[in-house]
Amino acid sequence: MVRLPDSELSERRGYHHGNLREALLEAARRLIAERGPAGFTLSDAAKLAGVSPAAPYRHFKDREALLKEIAVAGFEALGRRLRAAAEAGGPDGFVAMGRAYLAFAREEPAYYAAMFNTGHPGGGGSADDPGFAALQQAVGRSIGSSDPRRVKVAATLVFALTHGLASLSAPGSIAVPGGLESPEELLDVGVNALLAGFARTP
Repeated sequence: MVRLPDSELSERRGYHHGNLREALLEAARRLIAERGPAGFTLSDAAKLAGVSPAAPYRHFKDREALLKEIAVAGFEALGRRLRAAAEAGGPDGFVAMGRAYLAFAREEPAYYAAMFNTGHPGGGGSADDPGFAALQQAVGRSIGSSDPRRVKVAATLVFALTHGLASLSAPGSIAVPGGLESPEELLDVGVNALLAGFARTP
């Protein structure tokens, strides 16, 4: 699986109380990228961060609390990327957002795994997900509709297609069948067909 850079983590092993939380979060992200969300313990994160097994409990009551914080940070990071893509993409913002989503899943495997494989909500179409809100706005413009329900249904389907392709092509996942286009090309074909259908249907 993809390894996260650990130079900064190594520098922080002689931690002070002010950066213990950050060192543990970085260690956990690296472990998730290497082993998956279920493949390590809180003690493993402590060992990688260069602290005692008891040290993590100063900030996290258990491993689940650590994973939840990583998942929340991942949704926030993804939301920032999607909003920036939507703004830069103009009328075709939803296309840029889809590509940004695929890039995030590929470049941030630890965040992506924590976000969608640990049972911690915080995005992925929830009402308070800023990335999904930006997607709804872009989709609404594309299909020429201001009906909230219609736009939300269309945006949810776009999200489902994007998330499915990202998951299939993520490191360690079932690969997209050989001989087909790249995930980005498949996404463009699927989303365009989906939204064209919505635009034609009253």
